[in-house]
Amino acid sequence: MFSTQDQLLHTLTPPQLAAARPRATALDGRMVELEIAAWLHLPGLSDLPVSLLISYRDGDQQREISIDHGRIDPQQRILLSGVARLPVKQKLEGVELRLRSAVAPQTVKIEEIFIQPIASNLN
Repeated sequence: MFSTQDQLLHTLTPPQLAAARPRATALDGRMVELEIAAWLHLPGLSDLPVSLLISYRDGDQQREISIDHGRIDPQQRILLSGVARLPVKQKLEGVELRLRSAVAPQTVKIEEIFIQPIASNLN
């Protein structure tokens, strides 16, 4: 499932996972929603398309969700952000934020990563 060009940016910690409470969906299962933003500096690369992904285990099934795509700017920086909607039927585990590119960056400098669960409006 993972590309050899994937770069691990962050693994969600137990407190982050505990804060990500699943909500029931209209279909069979539950959904965890996370707001995610990653400010990255990729020295030596510019104008390269990249993607921000989240991978996780749901019981014994490995899943991957695309969050955002973009091109590295001439200053070799990029902001990738979006809402990750993670369907869960069993248990959310091993949640990792990853960067995918056609060319493996020599260095990935993480300027900032923001991850926040979206609270359910249901009472």
